[in-house]
Amino acid sequence: MKRSCILFAVTAVAACLVSVSARAQMRPEYTEVWEPKPAVVTPGNPATGGAPSDAIILFDGGGLDAWICAKDGGPAKWPVKDGILTVDKSAGDIHTKETFGSYQLHIEWCVPPMDEAFAGQGRGNSGVYLQVGHYELQILDSYQHETYVNGQAGSIYKQTAPLVNAMLPPGQWNVYDIIYNAPIFNEDGTFRLPPRVTVLHNGVVIQNGAVIYGNTRYLGLPDVAPHGDCRIGLQAHGDRSPAISFRNIWIRRL
Repeated sequence: MKRSCILFAVTAVAACLVSVSARAQMRPEYTEVWEPKPAVVTPGNPATGGAPSDAIILFDGGGLDAWICAKDGGPAKWPVKDGILTVDKSAGDIHTKETFGSYQLHIEWCVPPMDEAFAGQGRGNSGVYLQVGHYELQILDSYQHETYVNGQAGSIYKQTAPLVNAMLPPGQWNVYDIIYNAPIFNEDGTFRLPPRVTVLHNGVVIQNGAVIYGNTRYLGLPDVAPHGDCRIGLQAHGDRSPAISFRNIWIRRL
């Protein structure tokens, strides 16, 4: 036993000496990488949520050319007035025309002031479908109004509660900055790498690389269904509260 320990120690010292000798032969340029150069992107104005130069504009106060009606695939029917997009609950959800995998998404939303008779999941309920048919990031008036925590604003619906509640009062604009990593599937349809999401709500990290365990369900546990790139959706929830609004929506593919 003692002989083995001595041999191991001698071997370790020899390996260390080789490593030191190798580093002595190194030059700084041996570990410098010059190509390929990252693409140049002009940042937007962070004070206004301005889009970077490589962003795809999904809504900038004009029309809804980037969106379709989820019900029939025709033009999106939500009204736009004074640069603001407001949910039309009778028209149903809207989806992006383009499909996406991993991305960075910026979206601003506002819950209107409303009577205290509206409560819980019935206060400004909506959502961002990170990939339509699969995963939802909740939108709700969670400012001084309680509901189940994995259903409040900023939750991965019915899965993961936000780390903190960064909600602003009704009538003020909330901001989501979302970094979404799409899943990779095994041949048998299970996750090889599950989807993950990081969310900043009004500049505060509320989801930090959170795992999404499967499709977000109102009833039942998450289940996994393989898919490729998907549309992004905005929900027209059927609650009775006044409709919420959106503005300044842009996305960058990752």
